[in-house]
Amino acid sequence: MEYTHVFHTFEPVFDHNSDILILGSFPSVKSRENQFYYGHPQNRFWKVTADIFNEPIPGTIEEKKQFLLRNHIAVWDVIASCDIIGSSDSSIRNVTANDMNVILKTADIRKICANGDKAYRLFLKYCRKEGWPEVVKLPSTSPANAACSAKRLVEVWKSELTAARSRP
Repeated sequence: MEYTHVFHTFEPVFDHNSDILILGSFPSVKSRENQFYYGHPQNRFWKVTADIFNEPIPGTIEEKKQFLLRNHIAVWDVIASCDIIGSSDSSIRNVTANDMNVILKTADIRKICANGDKAYRLFLKYCRKEGWPEVVKLPSTSPANAACSAKRLVEVWKSELTAARSRP
């Protein structure tokens, strides 16, 4: 496979009530095809978050947006454009980052959660600024992270999302 220069083509999901920002690295091929976050059927993001909030797994893009907003979650990706081979995070190069102020100036974000190590490292390298909320690295919900069970994902994610909400 060859490198392709790809642009992020769908908007972040957030409103002024969002208090947790969950960041991925860059949309997978499936997510780019579907024009929405975590579109690969084996990605566990929707199952994990639905489990945490005791809700049914949202199916349509509109249901997913409403689920996120109802639970005060903002979702975006660190990268606006990059060179990538397929969906491989390890192949990412030539990065242009998204402007996090788009969300941080509107929403009352208390914690930034990176969905996986690559999103975390990219955020620290390209986006992190003084005075911004705490950023934590969560285990990736990607099917590539098969070493982490669904149960473990729910435990770790729930702990971090709950902690963000328990502070004044």
